Amino acid sequence: MRNPDKPAPIPDRPKEWNPRAPPEFVRDVMGSSAGAGSGEFHVYRHLRRREYQRQDFLDKMTEKQRKDLDYLDKVEENKLAADERTAKRRKKREKLKQKKLMTKKSKLASTQDEETEKTSSSSEEDFQEKETEDDAGAPNFVMGMR
Repeated sequence: MRNPDKPAPIPDRPKEWNPRAPPEFVRDVMGSSAGAGSGEFHVYRHLRRREYQRQDFLDKMTEKQRKDLDYLDKVEENKLAADERTAKRRKKREKLKQKKLMTKKSKLASTQDEETEKTSSSSEEDFQEKETEDDAGAPNFVMGMR
């Protein structure tokens, strides 16, 4: 704490413990014959303890691998389920979007039809007025009269 600018050493993560491999060739084969010294039991006890440790380690590694595979399977299953939900919701959104677009088009078409009817009816009236004017043959004003 005297010098806060000095970097603090962070130790590396300890490596995973691995048991020693069993020996390929055993020189001192212990038997159950009489005459074994009192020190042989301690050697046997250490060998037995080391072998049990190795077997426990292998069992734990197998269990860890099985759990890892189960986890990966579960992650994949969850991903597929999420993709299915997403696809379903996407389809629903597209359907709603199409529906809104169709209603918008129909409203636009109906307003255009109304405008077309108004313009066509007014053009029909104008056309009828022009025909009546042409059919009269007489001018609308009288010349020479005031």
